Amino acid sequence: MPALKEMEKLTNIKFTYQLTPLDSFSTKKNLVFASGDLPDVLYAPDLTPAEQVTYGTQGVLIPLEKYIDEGYAPNLKKIFDEHPDIRKSFTTPDGHMYALPYIDLSAIWYRSPMWYNGKFLKALNVTELPKTTEELYNFLKRVRDEDPNGNGKKDEIPLTSVKLDDLRMFFFGFWGMYDETIYADKDGKVHYSPQEEGYKGYLTFMNRLWNENLLDHETFSQTSDQKKAKGQNNQIALFNDYFPYFTLGGEPSGDNPLMTPVSSEIAGTPVYGMHPGISANGTFAITSKDPNPEATMRWVDYQYSYEGATLMNQGPEGMLWKYKNKDTHEKEWVELPNGQDREDFRGTLTPNFGILTPGIKMNELTNGLTTEFDNWIQKESEEKLKPIGKAPFPNVYLTNDEQSEITSLLSDLDTYVQQMEAKFVTGQEPMSGWDKYLAQVKKMGGDRIAEVYQGAYDRWKSGK
Repeated sequence: MPALKEMEKLTNIKFTYQLTPLDSFSTKKNLVFASGDLPDVLYAPDLTPAEQVTYGTQGVLIPLEKYIDEGYAPNLKKIFDEHPDIRKSFTTPDGHMYALPYIDLSAIWYRSPMWYNGKFLKALNVTELPKTTEELYNFLKRVRDEDPNGNGKKDEIPLTSVKLDDLRMFFFGFWGMYDETIYADKDGKVHYSPQEEGYKGYLTFMNRLWNENLLDHETFSQTSDQKKAKGQNNQIALFNDYFPYFTLGGEPSGDNPLMTPVSSEIAGTPVYGMHPGISANGTFAITSKDPNPEATMRWVDYQYSYEGATLMNQGPEGMLWKYKNKDTHEKEWVELPNGQDREDFRGTLTPNFGILTPGIKMNELTNGLTTEFDNWIQKESEEKLKPIGKAPFPNVYLTNDEQSEITSLLSDLDTYVQQMEAKFVTGQEPMSGWDKYLAQVKKMGGDRIAEVYQGAYDRWKSGK
C-alpha cells in the first residue's frame, strides 16, 4: 500500500506483514497469543480491555507510557497532555498503558442516528419537528392515517427498525439513558439500563406504537436490506441509517432532517449518548519480542501528527488529493482514472479502511475536501445532538476477576433482556409484568453489574 511504502521511506523501518482475513482475525490473534510465537508489533489488532490487561500483566505486551514520556512520541504526549481523559482511558489498573487508541476529536455520533423522510414532512405540512414523545406519537399517527406518499394506499410505515438494534441507543436518550447497557449519569452514578425506570418508559412507548400499528410489525423479522427496500419505495417516515439516502435512495441532500431527540415524562430529558472520542479497543501494541521498541514508538507516533494522519487517512499526496494551499492545509480531490469510486480507491492506498488503525482524526484533515452535504450533516449534529450529548461511559478497565464475573453475568442477562424486550414491545408480555421482570433482572445480577462498573468508574475518575 502506498501509505505504508511512504512510511518506510520516511522512517527507514521495514515491516514484514503477517496478514489474516477479517472474519478469522480474532481466532488467529488468540492462537498467536497462545502459541507464544509473537510478532514484534500488533497493528490494528482490536485489542479488548481484557486482552490488554491479561497479556500486559503476563509481560507479553510491553508498557508504552515510558516511551511516550521519555520523548519517543511527542505527538501522542501532546494529545495526552491536552486530553488527560484519553490517557486515563487507556491506562490499566496496574498503572500501565499496553495499547494505543484511535482518537477522533471531531466525532459526535456513537451509533448512526435517526432521520425523517423529508417528502412526508412536506406532504403533512410539518414545519416544526416533534419535541416530546407525545408530539412524536401524534406525528406517527398522521403518517399512518393521512397518506403522505400520496398513492391512495395505506402502505406507509411510520417507524421501522431491525430488531430495535438500530434505534435503541437513540431512543433510550428520550428517557434519560445514555447507553444500551452501562452508562454514567451527569452525577457520575453508574446504571445498568435494562433495570432503569427510563427503560420501562421506553418499553411502554414502543408497545403503544406497536399496538397502534405505528411501529413496523416486521421489525423483529426483517433484514436491513428489506428495510431499505421499503425506504426506496417511499413508505417510511422515521428510520435509522448512517445517512438518510442509504435508506431512501437518491443523492446526498439536506432534505431529510436528522431527528431531534424528544423529551419524555422523565425529568432532564432528552439526553444523547455521544461518541467518547476514542476507540474502545487498542489499535496498536508492542510485544516483548520487539528488539527496538523506541524506534517502533517513533514510527507509530508519526501517525498521531497532522502529516501522519493525512498519510494514513488519505494516502500520499497526488493520488487521491493534493494541496490547494499547503500553508493553510487546504486540500482538493484529484480526478480519479475511469471514474473510480473515491472510497474504494482509498482502500487500496491505506490500511485505514474498514478497520481501526492507530492515529487521529481531526476536522483539519478534511479542510477543502468536504461537500455541502458533509457540512449540513455536521451542522445538524452540532445543533441537535451536541448540546444534550455526553459520552455514555469512559473506557474503563476491569481486573481479570471482575471481567470474568461481568462476562458471565452479561451472557445470561443479554439473552433474557433481549427476549423480554421483544415480548413487552409486541404485547406478548403485558407491561403489568414489569415488576416480575425487574425482580428477575436483579436476581440475575443487574445490581452487581452496576456495582462493579461503579467501582471501575470511580478508579478511572481518580486516575488510579
